[in-house]
Amino acid sequence: MSHYFMPDSELKPKSFSIQYAFKGKSYAFRSDSGVFSARKADAATDLLLQNLPALRGSLLDMGCGYGLIGIVLAKEYALTLTQADINPKAVDLARENAERNRVASKTVLSDCFEKVGGSFDTVIINPPIHAGKSVVYRMYDGARAHLNEGGVLYVVIQKKHGAESTVQKLRDTFGHCAVLYKKKGYYVLACENPPHATETPG
Repeated sequence: MSHYFMPDSELKPKSFSIQYAFKGKSYAFRSDSGVFSARKADAATDLLLQNLPALRGSLLDMGCGYGLIGIVLAKEYALTLTQADINPKAVDLARENAERNRVASKTVLSDCFEKVGGSFDTVIINPPIHAGKSVVYRMYDGARAHLNEGGVLYVVIQKKHGAESTVQKLRDTFGHCAVLYKKKGYYVLACENPPHATETPG
């Protein structure tokens, strides 16, 4: 079964123009068939952006789609942006949209974190639910491994898509999980990567 998480060479191209406003700034994106929420920003993306604190440093938008989340945040907070997706069409669109919105970005074609190097101050995931729990949980595990000390993973997910089990998974992975937003079936979650323990002189 074809879905946006995987490339589909048989899907006919159909381009869409998307306008998005955030904190008084306007953004323009090109989307296409075969990527997530191709016609407009989905409600989860909007709730995530509206409920994040101010960010700093480096950002990885994992499963970036056509790039809206990372581009908006990088522009707003002057972040160093990396965007990654398994779908080549999504990566191409993310690169194009970063240029369109005058945002510097490194775009990476990667199955979860396989081709993603380095570590980040922030990782953002709007998880690809239809790819299956094993894929989504690999993203969570990879995020922990690619966060700087004190870095934060932010996740948006709906209750009907497994929000409660995601909270438990993130608590198991990070030792804690803060709920920043919980309303109308949507959760915005935050997990800080704690500083590594250091040995004290004997």
